[in-house]
Amino acid sequence: MTLTKSKALGTAVTAALGLTLLGGCGGMDTASVPDGWGTLDTASVSVGYPKDQGYAPQPAAERSEANAAVALKEEKGLRTGMVSVQLDFATGVDDADEAAAAAGAGIGLGTTRKGTRGVRLAGEESAREARRIDYEFTSSGEQPTPAKGTRMTGVVVAGVDSKDVPFAIRVNAVKGALSPADLDAFVKSITVK
Repeated sequence: MTLTKSKALGTAVTAALGLTLLGGCGGMDTASVPDGWGTLDTASVSVGYPKDQGYAPQPAAERSEANAAVALKEEKGLRTGMVSVQLDFATGVDDADEAAAAAGAGIGLGTTRKGTRGVRLAGEESAREARRIDYEFTSSGEQPTPAKGTRMTGVVVAGVDSKDVPFAIRVNAVKGALSPADLDAFVKSITVK
């Protein structure tokens, strides 16, 4: 093979390799789920849940129609923690701010908001912007929730997926059961599709 043909072949191989690498960079990156956690996977998002702390997926036949996926923590017959995913939960929602407004309205009366801020999720580039709302509330005591007056903590992450479907991903637990690091890990475990 001549030097000119060798250079041409090398250039072609380099170009093909570069296109392959670039193809791998576009599209979707995946969030990291902590060791010991499980994953709830839906058409719009996936999210981690603290399996190592007793959370387990709820069968589809047992969960509310509003929820696309749920993981529950139950202790002595009481639901002391829940991770839920709601999809297409509001109409006329086009962006993360509107999704957060709709999800925030669903948090309920008697809730104390601790803060709202923008977050950037893993996943499809066009759908990575979301909003995180931190809040606290008091359990109603209705079965199967903890005793009336028990303080609860929660985080909801809301946005719109790459197909313009709004999502709201929520974790609620008895206050103090999940550390601030656990709540941050929950948010960092979300991949939007």
